[in-house]
Amino acid sequence: MKKQLENGGILIMTCKERFLKYIAVSTASDEDSTESPSTTRQLELSRRLAEEMLSLGLKNVHMDSCGNAIGTLPATEGVKAAGTLALIAHVDTSPAASGEGVNAREVLYTGEDIELGHGVILSEKQFPAMKDVRGQVLLVTDGSTLLGADDKAGVAEIMTAVEKLIVSGAPHGELRIVFTTDEEVGRGTEGLDVKELACDWGYTVDGGELGVYEYENFNAAAALVRVHGVGIHPGSAKNIMKNAATIAMELHSLLPADQVPEKTEGYEGFIHLTDMSGDVVEAELHYIIRDHDRTLFEEKKACLRAAVGEINRRCGEGTAEADISDTYYNMREKIEPHRHLLDRAEAAYRACGVAPRTEAIRGGTDGAVLTWMGLPCPNLSTGGYNYHGVHEFIPVDSLAVMPDVLLEIIGSFVENV
Repeated sequence: MKKQLENGGILIMTCKERFLKYIAVSTASDEDSTESPSTTRQLELSRRLAEEMLSLGLKNVHMDSCGNAIGTLPATEGVKAAGTLALIAHVDTSPAASGEGVNAREVLYTGEDIELGHGVILSEKQFPAMKDVRGQVLLVTDGSTLLGADDKAGVAEIMTAVEKLIVSGAPHGELRIVFTTDEEVGRGTEGLDVKELACDWGYTVDGGELGVYEYENFNAAAALVRVHGVGIHPGSAKNIMKNAATIAMELHSLLPADQVPEKTEGYEGFIHLTDMSGDVVEAELHYIIRDHDRTLFEEKKACLRAAVGEINRRCGEGTAEADISDTYYNMREKIEPHRHLLDRAEAAYRACGVAPRTEAIRGGTDGAVLTWMGLPCPNLSTGGYNYHGVHEFIPVDSLAVMPDVLLEIIGSFVENV
């Protein structure tokens, strides 16, 4: 359905129509893959987005070796802007739930439970934030897949903002549009060269509830703990056998029981056991370590190392070993010198009738990595809720409002009109 703008211009698609088109393409990434991108299905959507950018008249449209789709909207002739601005979203969806055959439908939410299908209920009791969207029309799943608002809503909102900007003829500076792959598996910036992007500022559109902007995220590390045992027939095992599986359990018990995701919120960090496997001879424990505070982050890594050390003291040197590697850092210290990016976001939300608020991200974004690479890049909302699962939904109104928020931000960088 085409939509006419106030100046008489006609949009090819509304943001909702774009979103529904994009979620029809399955793009789950794969954390176990060593390929880049981790799944070839992401390339299908990247190619479509590249074609769409070309059709809208963007320049230097291309896909890099990792499947990232990049295009440039040149500045309006004669316009002086406060630098080149990047708008960034990711095409992949989380592998935590299926994204194959997404069957979205609209539901007017009145406060009553919503039966999604497949025995799944979307309820305010389980998800209290739903009280904020009473009276709104929601796009929901059929209970068998995620929706894909993370982050195809961001993709649709950016693309719609670009089209509205072109059709309206509003003055603007140079824009770089970037759609990345593999964000959900922590590799969303692979292949991106900040110097080659040649941008001064950026925003990722990869957040949640409408009106939230974010410039604080976790410091993050991944850890692999290996436990080496000694196998022997259980009938003659006394004082000889070292059961790697039970030693691994003992090691885990040495970690703080209250520093886990299910017992933390806000700025509280955690040491999260994501996977464990093993037998008598060998066992492995996989952890992710998170904290907003750098000192507490280092303390959590030291805590895991201390647990390994204690196991080696009890069971013999070399019984356990830990490989801990940092994956990304809190972008706050790099964003704060560029406070104007946050001020522009706040003003844009208000101009669109949305109350702005900031929250610390209990996770990370491509923007956090890009910020540390030299491109200051706070995160904006998409309007979605309950990411990475079958309860995911997004209000239709959010899809309508966010492109206008982006247009307000784009306009704020114009220095001469």
